[in-house]
Amino acid sequence: MIDQHRIERVEVRRSPKYTVFLLLGAGVGILVAMILTFAFTGTQFKSPATGMIYSQGQVFGFLALVSIAGGLAVFGTLALVLDRVVGRKTHTVTVDHEAVQREG
Repeated sequence: MIDQHRIERVEVRRSPKYTVFLLLGAGVGILVAMILTFAFTGTQFKSPATGMIYSQGQVFGFLALVSIAGGLAVFGTLALVLDRVVGRKTHTVTVDHEAVQREG
């Protein structure tokens, strides 16, 4: 058995979890779409552009498409900004690097 053991110094930095930020942005987008859908009662009138009456479910769907995309953009940008600000701070740590190989 060959055992290689060495101590190294490496730099580490913190980074935001992009998945969490994007999921939070989508969740906030859905919440905004829900609030806007039920806050206004304009669904019983004909649309001046199309001449149709849209149900609350259709209005929620339209608003969700826009607000989820907006939430993803805002929270994704926030994660990038935090990565740039927090990413500048690096810490040097000592690690024990060990590699073991079995012969035969």
